[in-house]
Amino acid sequence: MRVASLATAGLGLTCLLAGTVPASAASATPAHQRLVWGPCSPQQQELNEAGAQCAKVTVPLDYSDPGGPTIRIAVSRIKAATGHGKRRGVLLSNPGGPGGTGLANTLYLRTALKDAADRYDLIGFDPRFLGESTPITCDPAAPTPAPGPTTTRREDFERSVRSARDTARRCLEHGDNARLLPHATSQNVARDMDAIRAALGERRLSYYGVSYGADLGAVYTQMFPRRADRIVIDSSTDPTATQYELFQRAGKPLEEALDAWAGWTARHDGTYRLGKTPLQVRSNVQQLLDGAERRPVTVSGIRLDAPLLRLVLRQLIQHEEYDPALAGTVRDLTDAAAGRPVEPGPELAAMLELLASPELADSMLGGALFMCGDNGWPAGGWPKHPETYWKNMERSRATQPVFGPIVNSMMAPCAFWTSTSREPATVIGNDVPVLMLQARRDNNVPYEGALALHHRLTGSRLVTADIRSHGVYGRGLDGLTPVPCADRAVNDYLRDGTLPGADLTCPRTGEDR
Repeated sequence: MRVASLATAGLGLTCLLAGTVPASAASATPAHQRLVWGPCSPQQQELNEAGAQCAKVTVPLDYSDPGGPTIRIAVSRIKAATGHGKRRGVLLSNPGGPGGTGLANTLYLRTALKDAADRYDLIGFDPRFLGESTPITCDPAAPTPAPGPTTTRREDFERSVRSARDTARRCLEHGDNARLLPHATSQNVARDMDAIRAALGERRLSYYGVSYGADLGAVYTQMFPRRADRIVIDSSTDPTATQYELFQRAGKPLEEALDAWAGWTARHDGTYRLGKTPLQVRSNVQQLLDGAERRPVTVSGIRLDAPLLRLVLRQLIQHEEYDPALAGTVRDLTDAAAGRPVEPGPELAAMLELLASPELADSMLGGALFMCGDNGWPAGGWPKHPETYWKNMERSRATQPVFGPIVNSMMAPCAFWTSTSREPATVIGNDVPVLMLQARRDNNVPYEGALALHHRLTGSRLVTADIRSHGVYGRGLDGLTPVPCADRAVNDYLRDGTLPGADLTCPRTGEDR
């Protein structure tokens, strides 16, 4: 569905048996909680223009202590358009992250759902500690020193270690965070979702989630199987892998995506002048990165070291439709590295603006709260010793020279995060009916991970799109090539309750560009 921002790119519970929910996992919403609906905040202009309403749901900070301190979860509602007799219930959604806010996700979802939206109250929410829910804030980040005119691989790595250690320190030591942070977990977000259901007076909950939101949907089906209604999860991961392993597993499909892009770019050498063969194109990319590991590339007054260049490449390689943008960006960066004047294209200009933003460091904190705070899938497993990352990065270069160093690196401050949940990972294994969507060449969450989850969700049906993409449903709304058969499968299921009779693969809707 939506493409992750640069700040969240690449960024991605009580052992439970199917059908069982321990008392501590159950919703602990105060009895007969009455929600006070009203206009959304001025920051939610589009929601207000659409006639949405907003409210706050009170939930326990710690579900094992339901009478203890509480926090508030911000929710939005766009009411069903059909009469009461045809109204199905509520449809909650989560746009991914982790760390993504979702109050306004209902607007996007309503357009994609078409007439299926009429049957539901569409409910958006900001997960605990994010957005307009009770927040967790950290000490302000100090200005990030720009890379020097020269550098080395090791200097780049040490700079990332210092940044990760500083992020952990300024979050863990700030205010009351030591008490709050252990409760920033996906299990608790799933419990909050069920608390929202209860506060709305609904017996069951329908749901759409993409990326991390898909993993969250799977967790909900495990924790609350009897309360799950029509569940759709788009672009999910292997429930047996740790978060760091999931990052590492992206290396191979990322390199394969670069091969496909290099083939496309070679066919358009007259435009981009990056090589007449795929090998020449890849060689030019490698030369760009190798050079940046000695002398960062300066564009519009901003120095870009090799880790930042890899992050830019990773962001643009996610979707086939971005091949021209990636080729133009590599052309601009190659010219800049050679000392030629460059007027960056729109994609590179937007990324440079983001990189120069003083809010960049803080924009990544939401993801860190859950990637580092969870003790198991869809997070956890981060090595504690920086040298482990360094050795993995260096080893990966032999087979994954472009993306190995980024997917094996210290992408989050989790090595230094000392405040984590004591709950073990959720073991997924249930027969709740679920509609799963996955792109076969997803290089953010690889296809094999979705197959592993599909195997454990024995009541699920898997719709495969043979495309390079992260997110399958509603792609047309982002200006990407839609997958009509996937869109129909989702809308038919949410409208009529009809799952495909068997797994299916959607045909490609267009030829290679």
